[in-house]
Amino acid sequence: MEFRAEIVINAEPPHVWTIFTRVEEWPDWTPSVTEIVRLDPAPLAVGKRVRIKQPKLPTTVWTLTELTEGRSWTWVGGGPGARTTAVHEVQPHGDGTRVRLLLRQEGPLGTLVGKLTAGLTDRYLAMECEGLKARAEQD
Repeated sequence: MEFRAEIVINAEPPHVWTIFTRVEEWPDWTPSVTEIVRLDPAPLAVGKRVRIKQPKLPTTVWTLTELTEGRSWTWVGGGPGARTTAVHEVQPHGDGTRVRLLLRQEGPLGTLVGKLTAGLTDRYLAMECEGLKARAEQD
């Protein structure tokens, strides 16, 4: 299963990128995340891990698998029978920035969980987009 969300933010891409990649601060601007703990020292880099706690979802450890500095990163979480991949993109858009989020749930359990939590996942992706926009445009 795949879920997508995007938003245009009235702020320059480097500013949005800086806010977005300070992952431990996400609980300050999105109610979809209650806690993020870096399990490896900053900055974000391939192979580094974070533990994310979200309301109504199990706490998950995510491992960064791809990073294009200033543009995008991908992290993967899950366990036996389930794999969740989350892609975060920051792109120039006119005088501002377009942010795109993609969440893919794979594996027999991942597909089942995706179906059961589809509404919640859509809401959380929208919260993350709106929260990032509000934070980036206020700074």
